[in-house]
Amino acid sequence: MPRDRMATSMIQKIARQARTTFKLLPLAEAGPGPGAFQDNLSQLSSLLEKVKAEDLNLAPRRNQGPRQAGPPVTYMHICESEHFSMGVFLLQAGACIPLHDHPGMHGLLKVLYGSVTVECFDKDEGNQAAAGVQFNPPLLQGQRSNLRRSLRASSGLLDQASGPCLLTPRLGNMHRIEAPNGPAAFLDILAPPYDPEAGRDCHYFKVLQPVPGKASSPAPPEQEAVWLLEVPQPADFWCGGEPYPGPQVAPDRETSPNK
Repeated sequence: MPRDRMATSMIQKIARQARTTFKLLPLAEAGPGPGAFQDNLSQLSSLLEKVKAEDLNLAPRRNQGPRQAGPPVTYMHICESEHFSMGVFLLQAGACIPLHDHPGMHGLLKVLYGSVTVECFDKDEGNQAAAGVQFNPPLLQGQRSNLRRSLRASSGLLDQASGPCLLTPRLGNMHRIEAPNGPAAFLDILAPPYDPEAGRDCHYFKVLQPVPGKASSPAPPEQEAVWLLEVPQPADFWCGGEPYPGPQVAPDRETSPNK
């Protein structure tokens, strides 16, 4: 792609703004306030509100009935740096990305076509102990150490007209994503990227049902407390790869002032 076209493509603008935004993240976490980071995050969200599937040379896929052979979810890698990663997840009709977390990470999700149901959970910083809480079915020996108390944050259907869904290290950090109405795709930005060696590995969970009358202490107003059990990656979920067909992206490339 010619350099001037790359500089003005919507996805290049998003990548540049993501770089600017998340380079500020360490300063925001260590400094007196997150002002500059939040301002840039708002600019990034505004750009994501405008992006469309055609900006990435993507065309909505037709619903061909029952799930087709192959992976239920595929990923198109666009770019990655030490500050953030960006790519597109494509879900077959009825496919689900199981409940999972993003340790110490921020993220933005923007639907490009179709619709997805996103169920989000906040981290419970109260660290409520699970001692005395009983579950149905009962936990197996050794599973209690894999419990995590969380707060149900939101659940809703997002489509291409919806604004971006944001997550932080605490708010909405765990989510489950499903394509209930047909094929769907969403742009995904994570900052910093997953890195198991840095303590940012992906963990999967399932929601447990406490025995009535044995639940833990009350949650904050308007939030339901839930217990999550860390589990292996579900056997019916795996993610394949696809080549990215859109404009070239170079987050470190400066955009000309007159573009």
